Amino acid sequence: MDMRTRVNEALKQAMKDKAVARLSTLRLINAAIKDKEIAARGTGRDESVSDADILAIMSRMTKQRQESARAYEEGSRLDLAERELEEITVIEEFLPRQLDSDEVAVAIRKAVETTGAGSIRDMGKVMGVLKGKYTGQMDFGKVGPMVKDQLCAASGDC
Repeated sequence: MDMRTRVNEALKQAMKDKAVARLSTLRLINAAIKDKEIAARGTGRDESVSDADILAIMSRMTKQRQESARAYEEGSRLDLAERELEEITVIEEFLPRQLDSDEVAVAIRKAVETTGAGSIRDMGKVMGVLKGKYTGQMDFGKVGPMVKDQLCAASGDC
């Protein structure tokens, strides 16, 4: 079952269960997917949004909510922070399992070997392989410096 179908099935079930908070979050996910489709139409691309696109949307939504929750906690608005964290829980149901740090290190090593990267100039190739294979499974903001460190250590020119 593709991601879009899974989200729509969960939306229908939330309506039946009268789960208001869950329903709201699922509607936000659907709206973000529709926005992506509309943006794709403007560029002349195929109208359908792939599962990888949906995973990227959900990863971005999760990251936004984590930042918002942190800001709300700093501002002593724990009620709003709690709502953001509940939304994260719903979104993460659809995301693949996050890789732990050891698995990320192994994935980086394999991507470097696959691309034959030998210097920091090849970082884009390595990141492209990782994004293609591990979308939604790792935080690429944290992975970038790890890739850079590994490429610097391999080439010694950093």
